[in-house]
Amino acid sequence: MADYLNLRLRWVDGTDLGGCSYIALVAHAAAAIAAGKCSVALITMAGRPRSTGQSVGVKPRALPPDRPEVPFDSASSWTIAPMYGMAAQRHMHQYGTTSAQLAAVKVAASTHAQHNPHAMLRKPVTVDEVLASGVIADPLHKMDCCVISDGGGALVVTSKSVALRSGRPLVKVLGSGETIQTNAGGRVDLTATGARESGRLAFAQAGLSPRDIQYASIYDNFTIMVILQLEDLGFCKPGQGGAFVAEGNLVAGQGALPWNTDGGGQCNNHPQNRGGVTKVIEAVRQLRGEAHPAVQVPGCRFALASGPGFVLGAGHVHASLILGRE
Repeated sequence: MADYLNLRLRWVDGTDLGGCSYIALVAHAAAAIAAGKCSVALITMAGRPRSTGQSVGVKPRALPPDRPEVPFDSASSWTIAPMYGMAAQRHMHQYGTTSAQLAAVKVAASTHAQHNPHAMLRKPVTVDEVLASGVIADPLHKMDCCVISDGGGALVVTSKSVALRSGRPLVKVLGSGETIQTNAGGRVDLTATGARESGRLAFAQAGLSPRDIQYASIYDNFTIMVILQLEDLGFCKPGQGGAFVAEGNLVAGQGALPWNTDGGGQCNNHPQNRGGVTKVIEAVRQLRGEAHPAVQVPGCRFALASGPGFVLGAGHVHASLILGRE
């Protein structure tokens, strides 16, 4: 990318944390700017998984041969969707979560996507339609899965002095956190995500709590992952994520926590399985008052962008970012 754009760089970060890389890289860029390493940072990605025929997580995952778990994992030929299906099954067993509650995540995403002319799936859907869409990995239905899309995104992080020259509303990085959620030597908890730690760190640095957040971009590769992260980030108690979503709390203009107002990975796009960049983009739009009028949060001052990288249950990372309008 640097060669293609003929960039003269004096600071580079190529940290790969999977889908949440771009959430974490905002914090890395802010730290580099604070340290005087640069004054303008470009964070960008692009990919063409749809054009190249990538499936929705149902093909065996090829593991690097030098990973120590290969002798165990290769025998089962695990795939991505069933990993999240098992997480959903465990949450249902432990807390009584229902498929209809999972479906409410897709309903909220589709409610927002109808206002996004660039969204892949713009038609609002009902809970019944989600449940009738066919099972991909029990209990996850086809509509519980994100879209597969070509696309990309870009973010520019600058010093305050540079940002002031733009004449645009200023959005400040208030807090950040990132972590590796290990598998604890095999004692895997499929109802816990790295959001528990990354969110704690981000809220502590920002001096805010979940009650202060007016808009949330939360990674939505599968509907169960939204419910798990809502709980781990502190927006509801463990086991209450399903009810929180089913009550309509994610719907802009209706609920307590407007979420993924561009339609998210469920309905808008999920480029290269790395939707973290679009999570930050929509959070900035909300803080600047530039989201679609039908989903704009009035007077939005504090927003969160949060999500995982790699695969829950097979080792994943997580990053959270809290942004505020100055």
